Amino acid sequence: MTRALLISSVMLTAILAACSPETSAPQADTDYQDTLQTQLLDAQPGDIITIPAGTHSLNRGLSLSVDGVTIRGEGMGTSILSFKDQVAGAEGLLVTASDFTIEDLAIEDTTGDALKITEGENIIIRRVRTEWTNGPSTKNGAYGIYPVQTTNVLMEDNVAIGASDAGLYIGQSKNVIVRRNRAEFNVAGIEIENTVDADVYDNIATNNTGGILVFNMPNLAQEGKRARLFRNEVYENNTKNFGHKGTPVASIPAGSGIVVNSNDHVEIFDNDVRDHRTANVIISSVYSTNYAQDNANPEYDPYPEAIYIYGNRFSGGGNSPDGLDLKALKTAMYGLTGRFPDVLWDGFKNDAKMVDGKMPEAMRICINNGDTMMINADGPGGYKSPTKDMADHKCELEKLPPVTLALAD
Repeated sequence: MTRALLISSVMLTAILAACSPETSAPQADTDYQDTLQTQLLDAQPGDIITIPAGTHSLNRGLSLSVDGVTIRGEGMGTSILSFKDQVAGAEGLLVTASDFTIEDLAIEDTTGDALKITEGENIIIRRVRTEWTNGPSTKNGAYGIYPVQTTNVLMEDNVAIGASDAGLYIGQSKNVIVRRNRAEFNVAGIEIENTVDADVYDNIATNNTGGILVFNMPNLAQEGKRARLFRNEVYENNTKNFGHKGTPVASIPAGSGIVVNSNDHVEIFDNDVRDHRTANVIISSVYSTNYAQDNANPEYDPYPEAIYIYGNRFSGGGNSPDGLDLKALKTAMYGLTGRFPDVLWDGFKNDAKMVDGKMPEAMRICINNGDTMMINADGPGGYKSPTKDMADHKCELEKLPPVTLALAD
């Protein structure tokens, strides 16, 4: 049994136990909302706000703006904040503070994002479940757990289900560890976007549209780079895309395992990735997305460079890609009953950086993963001249250093 599979079994057992009838929460009450909001407004640094057992019905969003506060429940299946009847607020809980910890509770059925944390540092999000209980729907909130413009972030042992954008999203942040989480039935399971220095490991992503994404979006103040994805179990992310039309995630093909878009210095190693109908790994530029025309930043780098794939276990998938162009390409290259190889690259590269017709070695997409193959789909040529040539991709790159985070000790 692989380490990733062992972690999967242990986590699933814990989640099922937490939600079992023996530990299920009492029926919803409506008396707790004012008490909790008062605690948040009156909080002082060092305070611990306890969420008692029960399903607590709230109809407006909560906020916290005081540093050094801990919000702690009695378990993600026991202390539940339900926003099913929410009529006010863009989030379930909005935090604009540093040195903040939230743990052992659930946030359900928010109108917008479930938990958003912005512009803080030293953030711990631990054993928190965010869920839209009606299943995948465009009507669900966009993000489950959503730290943005933060520094020194630890996200561990969380569960995110049903987000119409990303279940676990880390945006425009620095120095991040995302570990031992489970993301299921979101459009994007785990998304690292415009973030510098992220370690993503020991996670489970299944039944999403795309499992784990590493994106670099245009028109943002910070470009992302240096992400390591390892010891994750990413499988059967084949859910039909239910993102809002025009959003970046709406362009993710159903059946995408790990997706790297326009990001540099990304390592993908020691993962178990299997059974994705489009491809187990997709590497693409902004030009293969539905927002390429929105780029107004001349400094933005739209190309994925220095991508290193090694030591993974791939199997299955590639047999029924999403989208007419990819279906036609698969059939033309591999026949009706064939399948894409494990790595699908759109083929866009920066010709201005080429030396003697080749990318410099330190900027290449390198695959050192046994007999794993890659197809260059020839996006620039309209998919007319795809190639299976691996000559320039059988290479190695200097490995990235681990992310160091005192919060994770």
